[in-house]
Amino acid sequence: MCGIVAAVARLDIVPWLLEGLRRLEYRGYDSAGLAVLNPGLVRLRSVGRVAELATQAEGLAAEIGIAHTRWATHGVPNEKNAHPHVSGGLAVVHNGIIENYAELKAELIAKGYVFTSETDTEVIAHLIEDTLKLSVRLGEAVQRATRRLVGAFAIAVLREGEEAIVVARHGAPLLLGIGPDGHYAASDAAALLPVTRRMVYLEDGDVAELRRDGYAIVGADGTAVMRAVHESTLSAEAVELGEYRHYMQKEIFEQPQALAATLEMIGGAQALSANLFGANAPEAFAGVNSVLIIACGTSFHAGLVARYWIEQLAGLPCTVEVASEYRYRASVPHPDQLVVAISQSGETADTLASVRHAKSLGMARTLAICNVPESALVRECALRFLTRAGPEIGVASTKAFTTQLVTLFLLAATLAKQNGRLTEAQEANHLVSLRHLPVAVQKVLALEPAIAAWAERFADKRHALFLGRGHHYPIALEGALKLKEISYIHAEAYPAGELKHGPLALVDKDMPVVSVAPNDALLEKLKSNLKEVAARGGELYVFADADSEVEEEAGVHILRLPEHYGLLSPVLHVVPLQLLAYHAALVKGTDVDKPRNLAKSVTVE
Repeated sequence: MCGIVAAVARLDIVPWLLEGLRRLEYRGYDSAGLAVLNPGLVRLRSVGRVAELATQAEGLAAEIGIAHTRWATHGVPNEKNAHPHVSGGLAVVHNGIIENYAELKAELIAKGYVFTSETDTEVIAHLIEDTLKLSVRLGEAVQRATRRLVGAFAIAVLREGEEAIVVARHGAPLLLGIGPDGHYAASDAAALLPVTRRMVYLEDGDVAELRRDGYAIVGADGTAVMRAVHESTLSAEAVELGEYRHYMQKEIFEQPQALAATLEMIGGAQALSANLFGANAPEAFAGVNSVLIIACGTSFHAGLVARYWIEQLAGLPCTVEVASEYRYRASVPHPDQLVVAISQSGETADTLASVRHAKSLGMARTLAICNVPESALVRECALRFLTRAGPEIGVASTKAFTTQLVTLFLLAATLAKQNGRLTEAQEANHLVSLRHLPVAVQKVLALEPAIAAWAERFADKRHALFLGRGHHYPIALEGALKLKEISYIHAEAYPAGELKHGPLALVDKDMPVVSVAPNDALLEKLKSNLKEVAARGGELYVFADADSEVEEEAGVHILRLPEHYGLLSPVLHVVPLQLLAYHAALVKGTDVDKPRNLAKSVTVE
């Protein structure tokens, strides 16, 4: 959740440390700090955004340094809890959670170490300092200390008198940057782009020592290892705001391109192939008798939509599990079940742990649907599909969601074909619909001015209700999540048929009700549910298909999407809900890209 950058170079690295933190603020923005050797240890910390830290750092120069932007777990956001944490002449920054910190803290206090923060990270600093008393080098001290840590971590360490930085990872992302003037480390490739495109992805248990003229890595067993150097294909423009006011707006409008990139591999295909999901997918898919989808947050909603598709098209039972719950209950293993894990970052701690739990139960058919090629989830699973959404900086996910949806539709159709439930005509129609999706989404985006006008009416509301039926119920869930995430309006979503079983009690003129109304088999049922709202004085905002026979009247506002899209309609209908949340947040004046208390890549439980 937190963001780490570190550098040792033959030039002033302070400007890059600050720029790297700016690019990582989506990972946490409660506080920020840096430590450099100049030549002694200099530490600066601030509460709030990186801009505050940059003001403090004016005039500071150094060639060795580490920096951190924090999402608070242990300890409230204040300066004493901000990273880096120090012990003697040593400084540490940390992303993750140390689960056995209380035990280690008691041991270190007994040895005379004084703690000045409420964080678990300070334990790491004192533990490494204590290990250094054994007359070992910094790199070896980090290796020994990290073996005692239980939990997830990525750390960077510097020490007075050392012309090197040592980094380590276990369960949290960290990669190295190989530059012409030095060596770097960061939580995300985006932070490294200003200095290099050559990157090394560390694996769990790795400890690396960075120097100006080289680097060395040892694996979990303490022996030297080589990790592949990758040339990043990310462009600098991909992580720049450009003409947009916020990253969320930019990413909403990037959805046509993101969908086109994700679907590029079927661009000229005449048929669907299991090989889309990996060379071993045909063998892995053979004999699959059910599907288990594991995900969190927005990715969980994508999985809920996929359940409808998989059961309708492929005829396979499908279960969708919240990852943070799945691994802690006594589930029944199914060796012939396909386990599908969905994560934008591929580093979501709960999802990773759930996949490992499923594998420990003998469920080896695992598929990662992910946006990051070198992520831990992709490496953990036997099969993979990369969504190619590009960098997603806004905390509220948008383009990652729609690219996950089309990937899951491809999976459902592919499983249907394998099970003999897809005719050649149906297959051809699905391919045509998928290829046209980017154009269809572009048409929906043209509704932005009208949606912005609706959003004006939400600014003074405290609650909202979202309704959907069938595979649009999860879209209602996603719309409610988006609104609450960035506008702080309390929002709930229900299947429209459940209104009379409780939620209708909340409906009045002060609680807007948003509904998705595609022209499908459930439309008539949905219209009856909407009448229940109107009869009780509720204010309805309905996103309908062009041919949906839903009429505008007093208290019923309708926006019509340009075309009906059948089974793929959820991909279109979520876009106006994203725009509604975005513009409601604009009217309210909240921080759209960095909503309070949240962060993007959830690498802790």
